[in-house]
Amino acid sequence: MSIDLLHDSKIGRLIEQALHEDIGFGDVTSESLIQEDQFGRAILLAKENGVISGMELVGIVLQYADGGTTVTPNAKDGDFVSPGNELAEIHGSVRGILLGERVALNFLQRMSGIATLTHKYVHAVAGTQAKITDTRKTAPGLRMLDKKAVRDGGGVNHRFGLDQMVLIKDNHVAAAGSVAAALTKCNYYLAEQNLQLKIELEVTTLTQVEEALACGGLDRILLDNFELESMAKAVQLIDHVVEVEASGGITLQTVRAVADTGVDFISVGALTHSAKALDISLELVS
Repeated sequence: MSIDLLHDSKIGRLIEQALHEDIGFGDVTSESLIQEDQFGRAILLAKENGVISGMELVGIVLQYADGGTTVTPNAKDGDFVSPGNELAEIHGSVRGILLGERVALNFLQRMSGIATLTHKYVHAVAGTQAKITDTRKTAPGLRMLDKKAVRDGGGVNHRFGLDQMVLIKDNHVAAAGSVAAALTKCNYYLAEQNLQLKIELEVTTLTQVEEALACGGLDRILLDNFELESMAKAVQLIDHVVEVEASGGITLQTVRAVADTGVDFISVGALTHSAKALDISLELVS
């Protein structure tokens, strides 16, 4: 997408909602302990190895919380960091810094966790032609940020939503009656509506691969939960006529073997639904 996601109005509304959820009617702890005119300095500190994502968002969140807060980053999205690395220096009202602390860290830790896990998958398939891609298994409302984090980790994005491409899955095939019927109906609809969209078809057997190739009219075949031997045979059958994607329960332990079959893409839902948040802290310093 050409738009800068971090300056999209949707992100502004998301930040406002997150801050309102956290702050409510006010930070009673800080208001009871900290003078309104007390200013200070804080640092963002990495506490484990990982890939950073969401740094610019931190500054936006803290400025939403208090317009006088300034953030000077020492790391950028996509950087690999180690424990003890200072990611940013923050100056401003102590109340203001603490007001936005949790929301800023929630975004940064989640996004960095996704970027870190993606990086591990990308590293595992290095030297093959396979690209690691995400799915729509994202946290509701956070898809733009989750998918940005995947890119920061070296992965590529699959469709953002249902309107961006045709993906015919098993339930669609069942509803249409067959692979051939599903492909025919989709191509007719796209032509009728004058829509220039790619068509991907999910298959579960080699017979469906052959049927899809005989029908034509598609751009990518998704091999769902194929055994490695069958996957390699499918790649040979397809023979670069269309792109090939593998999906279904692929882990860090198995992803290299999948990549070695010659697929073009490997989609991993775990990138966004099971990534562990990266350990990062915000600490007030003298």
